[in-house]
Amino acid sequence: MAKKHKCPPVGAPMWIVTFSDMVTLLLTFFVLMLSMATMDQVKFTQASDSLAGAFGVLGSSDKTEVSPPRVVSFSPINDDFTSQVYRRLKTKLRELKLNKKIKLAKDRGAVVLRIDEAVLFESGQRYLQPEAPPILQKVAELVRPLPLNLKIEGHTDDLGDEMNNWDLSVNRAVVVLRYLATNQLVGLDRMAATGYGSQKPLFPNNSERERALNRRVEFVLESQGDPNQELPYLLDAKDQSPF
Repeated sequence: MAKKHKCPPVGAPMWIVTFSDMVTLLLTFFVLMLSMATMDQVKFTQASDSLAGAFGVLGSSDKTEVSPPRVVSFSPINDDFTSQVYRRLKTKLRELKLNKKIKLAKDRGAVVLRIDEAVLFESGQRYLQPEAPPILQKVAELVRPLPLNLKIEGHTDDLGDEMNNWDLSVNRAVVVLRYLATNQLVGLDRMAATGYGSQKPLFPNNSERERALNRRVEFVLESQGDPNQELPYLLDAKDQSPF
């Protein structure tokens, strides 16, 4: 009499079920380790939620929500650094007794040294007058220790032909730049010269006094690198005071 063959059990073998559970747990474990290694808070939270779901743990009602990443905007020049430069230059100008000849201002996110036309040039002229070199040497003494670029700007009033005014403003800026560079007072790689004619007045040009104030040369100090770097001291240690 022939033997009866036993039918195989229905479903997968028991070892397959155990093996599948082990592989699933290992996969979940390594996903969790990967999320922790990248230190990404959003991914870590998602992975932990998946892991909790895999183990059948319900989420808590007081679960802390992860806020989206905060977008940080950067300005060309750090305001704190600009204020620090401004305060120290103001102190140095008083020490050198130049505060009546050189006006200090914060404009366009930069520190600006303003010198009236009469201090450097005779009216309508583009060559430095004899009194100008000592003033420019003092300006260079202020600028040289700073980790900043120097843009020299020429400005005129609105009288006369505008193209002539523009040409005069450019030439004056270049003359000042050439003096600082040829006398090795400020490195040429840190400087630039430009002229605006009467296009950027400080005042409306309604009187001779306002026109005289608009005729000027400006030394604009702009950032050349990391604005958070330490500002070199401009004063001797014995003369320094807290700001």
